[in-house]
Amino acid sequence: MTDMTPDRGADPTAALNERHRARMERKKAVIDAKIASADKEIGIIIVNTGNGKGKSSSAFGMVARALGHGMKVGVVQFIKGALATGEENFLRRFPDEVSFHAMGEGYTWETQNRERDIEKATEAWAMAKQFLLDPAIGMVVLDELNIALKYRYLDVDTVIADLLDRPVMQHVVITGRGAPPELVEVADTVTEMNVVKHAFKAGIAAQAGTEW
Repeated sequence: MTDMTPDRGADPTAALNERHRARMERKKAVIDAKIASADKEIGIIIVNTGNGKGKSSSAFGMVARALGHGMKVGVVQFIKGALATGEENFLRRFPDEVSFHAMGEGYTWETQNRERDIEKATEAWAMAKQFLLDPAIGMVVLDELNIALKYRYLDVDTVIADLLDRPVMQHVVITGRGAPPELVEVADTVTEMNVVKHAFKAGIAAQAGTEW
């Protein structure tokens, strides 16, 4: 008859550690197989959208990564431009690596001039297209482009055609609320930021270093 009495001398921590090791071993096998199958080297289109904070912040984090890998970066800011941002002030210190163009005149509720907004968005896209034709640019950031598309300041089909015609190894990062479904469809990676809490709703003003 088998003795079912628990071994009171067993170390529960050792048992927990062994279960964790076995679980991570299985997980590693799955992840390694996925990594092995992801063998394509190609530039990707990344879209950061949604109502939550972090869309542009994520994009400029990727700029830092690209620079760390020796890439040249082109930045075009749609809508933004009335106020100098921390990212602009910082990245302008690296003129040989980053070409930075803030080409908006402020948020749409401030400008209140659709024709002027269309004109500025068209100028910004002409600048963006120069980057999208240049294989020496490893990453292009199109900050708040989604807003320009949402309000139809630019033709989404024209924008997508230019994006798909870019150099094969060039990455593009696009930000802004309300990414159109056509852009989401052609993008390789799409992240939607959702709001859980935001300091502004508690009456806290936008802070330098966190919001701009």
